[in-house]
Parts: sequence; C-alpha cells; structure tokens
Amino acid sequence: MRAIWKGAVSFGLVSISVKLYSATEEKDIRFHQVHRADGGRIKYQRVCSLDGEQVSYDQIAKGYDVGGGEIVVLTDDDFKNLPLTSSRAIEVLEFVPNEQIDPILYDKAYFLEPDGAAGVKPYLLLREALENVDRVAVVKVALRQRETLATVRVHEGVLVLNTMLWPDEVREAAFDFLDDEVKLRPQEIKMAASLVDSMSGDFRPEEFTDSYREALQQVIDVKIGKKDTVVQPTTEEPIAPTIDLMAALRESVERARAARGGAPAPEEKRTGHATVTPIKKTARAEPAEPAPKKAAARKAEPAKAASARAASATAAATKGESAQGEAKKSTAKKTTAKKAPAKKAKAA
Repeated sequence: MRAIWKGAVSFGLVSISVKLYSATEEKDIRFHQVHRADGGRIKYQRVCSLDGEQVSYDQIAKGYDVGGGEIVVLTDDDFKNLPLTSSRAIEVLEFVPNEQIDPILYDKAYFLEPDGAAGVKPYLLLREALENVDRVAVVKVALRQRETLATVRVHEGVLVLNTMLWPDEVREAAFDFLDDEVKLRPQEIKMAASLVDSMSGDFRPEEFTDSYREALQQVIDVKIGKKDTVVQPTTEEPIAPTIDLMAALRESVERARAARGGAPAPEEKRTGHATVTPIKKTARAEPAEPAPKKAAARKAEPAKAASARAASATAAATKGESAQGEAKKSTAKKTTAKKAPAKKAKAA
C-alpha cells in the first residue's frame, strides 16, 4: 500500500506521527465507453458552453452558481487563504462510547500506521487505552483540502480513521407512512420475532460474495477464450529502414545510363549534405512502352549498333576499292597516250 497522507494524532500534550492508508478498495469491474464497430475509445473534450472553444486545464477554475445566471469564480489563491488549522493534524476532540455514533454518519475508512520508530510506543498506548475503555476518539482532520469530522477506533490491532458526514449532510427521513396509525397485533409481533430468532447467527463477512461481479467476470473470460476481442490499431507509424540516399540515387542513375548504352555517371562530390544532380530534358519525350518490349528493345540495341558499324565498315572498304580501281585506270590511259606519239615518230 502507498501512504496518501502524513500527519500526527494529537491529544493533550501527546503527539503521534502517523501515515494514512486507504483501508478499502473497489472491486467493481470497470468499463470504457467504446465505438461498437471497432472498439475505439470514446473521448470527451472540455468545451466552453458560451463560445464553443476547447479549454485547457490551466484555464479551468471553480465556479459557484449564485442563481439567476451569476457565477462566482474562485481561483487557487482563494482556496490557499482559507483557514485549515488541522491541515496536518488529527486533533482529538473527545472520547465517546462507540454505540452513540450512528453508522449512517460513517463515510470512508483509512488505516493509521506509526511514522518512524519514535511513534510506535505512543501509538500502542493509544490503541490499548481505546480497547480498555471501549470508546472511540472523535477527531477533526483535513483531507484533500476539506475539513471533516472522523473517529479513531481499533480494528484488528490497528488504529482506523473513519471519516464522517457532518450532521447537516444527513437527510431527514420524512415519509408519510410514519404519521399513519397502523395497529399491529401481538401475535404478528411474536411471529416476526420468532422468524428473526430462527434466522439469527454470527456475522462472517467472508461468507458473502458479489455474485453479479463473478457472473460478469465469467462472461468476460468466455469472450476472451473465444478470441472475441477487438484489437485497436496502433497509432505509431512504422519506422522505415535507414538507407544511404546518395548511394541509392547514384546506383539508380548508373543503371539507367548503362541500360541505355551511355557512359557511366560521373562520381559526384561527397559532402556532408545531399546534392541534387539536375536532369537534362530531352527535346522530345519517347512514348512509354510495356516492360517486356522495353527489355527486348534494350537487348536488341547492342546488336543493332554492331550491325550498323559492320555495314559502315563494309561500305567504306567498297568505296576505297572502287576509288583505287578508277585511279589505276586513269594512270593506264595517260601512259598509253604518251607512248603512242613515239611509235609514230619511229615509223617516219
């Protein structure tokens, strides 16, 4: 357990340092309001009724309704100035018989534990005194900025603080049947007493259980066993794997240029910041082709280029041979022309 308050029980000149613990806990099965379709939690917003704007906690104050549309607004400073003489003390007012306190006044119960070794002996002395005189201590204490009346009594060897309602907080039982004169016959009263006697026994609280809560828990367990649950989607975005962006871009560019038969991409300067290489736009965009046709076209491009180079080389060789043949014919004609006049001269 965790202590929710620290203070001291004081009566006369005796002061006992104590810690306060909640003695009870609720066992009710709690539910959330959810969307029937997907199980999403229903959330509520703090909205001002006048301007319709959402209001944060630091802008919220406490207001007292005077009536007629008037509100008195109280701030934290207003509450700080209120006198709470017993803010850290459990002040004993008197010791009274236990049967004089109507149980309707009891509100909540808290365990008291001595705070430190110095408080153990006076704590035990107060416990023994209350058990011997069969009385309870009526005290006044301030919890959660609210002063309240309480009692200190012994329960299983431990001092228990029971906060109580103020007398004006208990309503009057004013019912009409109380004023009616209804006569009860002695035989009926005797029969009712006999019925009470037949059902009398000692109170053992551990013999009683909350059957509704147990049945409801069984329903929940059955649904869990059948996997009849709704898994709420996580709101966290998936974390993408870390990659070297520049290396990925460089490899993509080299692959694209190699597929087109171009030169490899020039190595870019590596700096601490990513650089962007501008992409030159071509004069005319080529129509997109399906993936299989593009792959076939890329495979055929090297073969077409080789055929074109071979055809160009053959044409050049043929052109060279014809040029050499024409040159030889021209030389032969010139030689014949020079030799012909010599023959004529010899004949003369």
